[in-house]
This record gives sequence, C-alpha cells and structure tokens, in this order.
Amino acid sequence: MRKYLVALAALSLTSAVAWADTHGSHQPVKDSYITTKVKAELAADHSTNARDIHVATVDGVVTLRGVARSDAEKDRAEQDAMRIKGVREVHNRIKVPD
Repeated sequence: MRKYLVALAALSLTSAVAWADTHGSHQPVKDSYITTKVKAELAADHSTNARDIHVATVDGVVTLRGVARSDAEKDRAEQDAMRIKGVREVHNRIKVPD
C-alpha cells in the first residue's frame, strides 16, 4: 500500500509540474528545476556526452563545464540548454581538447 501511495504522490507531482509548464505559469522557474531539465536534455541528445558536461544554475543563468569531443558538441550543449524554460543566459565553459 505504501509503494502505491508513493507512486501516486510522485505521479501527482509530475503532473502538476507538467501542467504548470504548459499553462504559462508566471512564477519564476527554480534553478534546481532548470539544472535538472538541462541535464535531461543533454542526456536525451545523442550528439552530446552528458556524462562529461556539468551543469550549474544561478538566477536562471546556466553554466556548462566539462569536456566535449568537438566544437560542434560544445555548441550543441549550449543550444540544448537555451531550449529550457526559465534559462535567461548560458555561460559555456566547456573545453574542447586540441
């Protein structure tokens, strides 16, 4: 019974976040939410190696750090981050080895 209640609570929370995300909430997006969404976007994009890219967010400004295999991967990571609701700016500090 407890597992059922935990699953139901998680589903309700996920649904509420999704509803607010699609219904134009005027509340500022929390930094932790942005960081989580950027990490998920990077992981879903097979042209970026999300394990090597670290994400931090402060006041809607995302900083990307780590190592990319190419300039194209570095640029793609920045584009992925900019797609997330609430991101005001991206500081791309990803290094590309010579």
